[in-house]
Amino acid sequence: MAKQTTRNPWAWIPTLYFAEGLPYVLVMTVSVIMYKRLEISNTDIALYTSWLYLPWVIKPLWSPIVDILKTKRYWIVAMQLIIGGALAGVAFTIPAGNFFQYTLAFFWLLAFSSATHDIAADGFYMLGLTKHDQAFFIGIRNTFYRIAMLAGQGLFVILAGQMEKITSDIQWAWSLTFFIIAALFTLFFVWHLFILPYPASDSKRQAKSLKQVFAGFGETFISFFKKEGIVLSIIFILIFRLGEAQLVKLASPFLLDSPDVGGLGLSTSNIGFIYGTAGMIALTLGGILGGIVVSRQGLKKWMLPMVFAMNLPNLVYVFLAFIQPQNLWIVTGSVIIEQFGYGFGFTAFMLYLIYISDGQHKTAHYALCTGFMALGMMLPGMISGWIEELIGYKYFFIWVMACTLPGFIIINYLKYDPKFGMKEKEKEKS
Repeated sequence: MAKQTTRNPWAWIPTLYFAEGLPYVLVMTVSVIMYKRLEISNTDIALYTSWLYLPWVIKPLWSPIVDILKTKRYWIVAMQLIIGGALAGVAFTIPAGNFFQYTLAFFWLLAFSSATHDIAADGFYMLGLTKHDQAFFIGIRNTFYRIAMLAGQGLFVILAGQMEKITSDIQWAWSLTFFIIAALFTLFFVWHLFILPYPASDSKRQAKSLKQVFAGFGETFISFFKKEGIVLSIIFILIFRLGEAQLVKLASPFLLDSPDVGGLGLSTSNIGFIYGTAGMIALTLGGILGGIVVSRQGLKKWMLPMVFAMNLPNLVYVFLAFIQPQNLWIVTGSVIIEQFGYGFGFTAFMLYLIYISDGQHKTAHYALCTGFMALGMMLPGMISGWIEELIGYKYFFIWVMACTLPGFIIINYLKYDPKFGMKEKEKEKS
């Protein structure tokens, strides 16, 4: 039987991008909640889970290998199999005595496999679809990536919380949860093994040597650093999320910690609802609204308001830390405000990355920008737990607010097209 070069995109795009988003949220967010429930210190949680950003920081460096060895289809199904194995490894080792070291090792495998899967899936999207279908399905792929975030931070965290109640054993509860996710990825592997098409452009690419590929990559890399004002742009990318990078590592531990040590004493299921459901919906709505207003009036008009929207709502954590409310709806409402503001404000940041990536090598340059973005999250996050344990939650969140100030300063020196992001019709009107 001949291998199908095309297939209905609805059969594979939703599942492919759900499979792309889920490992990322498990590594970056769910691991923090799990380790907190397993009584790992904030210092260790922040330090070691921040290191897990590294594969996304450096993934542009090995993307040429994914491009020339085998096919994108091969890399997708192979990485999904490895991701499933890594998830099973986490599940098996959670009940072990030295679970922290063992699970971290499998999270590292999961992170590198997931970053490689991202490279292959995004490349396959362009090879497996016509230009028209690429435009049509861009919203679909982003929606299912968001659904994966919702499932990871919400559904599976709530599931772990329910398992904690049923088993009365936190380790076994999280172990069973990861076994379920591993089984899900096994299904993804089998499904995509048979359903993904075999695009001719994926299997009949022009053969290139590693030397040729890396020489071309070197030229692309150098051209990025020759862009006008690139040093200031890189500084902006690295420091703009200085406060957010620290907040995101300690937000869940703060909500889970007992009031005696400055936390709010919420349950695992509460966290799943607050962040994974209500917060995720608010984040998505904020992002949609941000995209709408920028498309009408351009990036320059909304840059400063969006910087305020992204940073000022962090004040809700100062409020929560000082008041320590026991009402779940007050906490949920506070997180909704923070997440909506973050989603709205993050639009400006991402559009700026697109702006400075524009040019002959925009795909590779955008990958470099996202690598710097991940580095800007990784480094501050590594020390955030140590800072919190040194000064306590109240003053930690005040410190987070102070860390937002450099971003407000540097945006005054950035140079970009004031109408960037605006629809052509709106540009003509203005």
